[in-house]
Amino acid sequence: MFGASEEEGPDMPANKKLLVLAGDGIGPEVVGQVRRVVDWMDRRRHVSFDIAEGLVGGAAIDAHGLPLTDETLADAVASDAVLFGSVGGPKWETLPFDVQPERGLLRLRKEMDLFANLRPAIVFDALADASSLKRELVSGLDIMILRELTGGIYFGEPRGIEDLGNGVRRGINTQVYTTPEVERVARVGFELARKRSNRVMSVEKANVMESGVMWREDVQRIHDEEFPDVELAHMYADNCAMQLVRNPKQFDVIVTDNLFGDLLSDCAAMLTGSLGMLPSASLGAEDPTTGRRLSLYEPVHGSAPDIAGEDRANPLAELLSFSMMLRYSFDMGEDADLVDGAVENVLASGVRTADIAEPGRQPVSCSAMGDAVLAELDRLAA
Repeated sequence: MFGASEEEGPDMPANKKLLVLAGDGIGPEVVGQVRRVVDWMDRRRHVSFDIAEGLVGGAAIDAHGLPLTDETLADAVASDAVLFGSVGGPKWETLPFDVQPERGLLRLRKEMDLFANLRPAIVFDALADASSLKRELVSGLDIMILRELTGGIYFGEPRGIEDLGNGVRRGINTQVYTTPEVERVARVGFELARKRSNRVMSVEKANVMESGVMWREDVQRIHDEEFPDVELAHMYADNCAMQLVRNPKQFDVIVTDNLFGDLLSDCAAMLTGSLGMLPSASLGAEDPTTGRRLSLYEPVHGSAPDIAGEDRANPLAELLSFSMMLRYSFDMGEDADLVDGAVENVLASGVRTADIAEPGRQPVSCSAMGDAVLAELDRLAA
């Protein structure tokens, strides 16, 4: 399901169209370290990318008055993959809601129909003690949270704020899903599980929400009809949040809706020790003829404006997002494994940025972490 439609040999590489949207805050800094790895792969792995750059978020507002222009959206649709940094910051917080930086990212997700958001929560052994949970609870943790990304309460209608008079207002957001929306994300979850430990936990609130009842019924039907070999269980979202901090290793693939996926993936992120370590992939539907799918890769962390421009950010989530891009958009598992291995070995050597630094140990800069990863890539590729 996930991969390029054509095989490429090392002697005849086909350039891959990559749109880079670095965005705001620390986005340009962490994306800059990925660009160094891209250059390394061109030199050492004979893998070339045709790279274009665009503006998004606050940077696009400053230049064009909009968080995402039609031209940049068209470039994203025409690309084989989009590498995204981060958006937002205090500079733009007073703007009207519909033109704030984050609307650029939401428009990309919606217009590209990136319905499947993959957020792995993996605990590298070297960082097990950085988690807020005990080592024995998180050591070896490897969870994939699959969040439906283009439906649910973030996009449902009606929505808005109504003035009821006499100083009273009413805020409205609508949780709404259709059967096809549930079916397609469920299929992705079951297919992911087949490549992992073959277990899916479907998460909703069927006890209090009709949309949750439908979600549970539709997921169960897709399982029974198409994926009976995969182990399926159901769990309420509030219980899942509790179980993530009680016994996280009970999970393999968690499939859930937009709102609960947003909350649960950030909860799972802290099991790993830092948001700076969490990558993600947002995938669209597979073209039945070419096998191509629109995709966007981004770190889970935000723009961190308090440290922007200080060379202090952790670039590893962006690097691991690039690794996911190699794996899911280009079927380059060997190269993805190389990047993942370099990150794991660098962490094992004790190199840390400030967000994951051990007490008493001097943290390294964003660029120094990039240096360390490149050096390890050289060693692994020797």
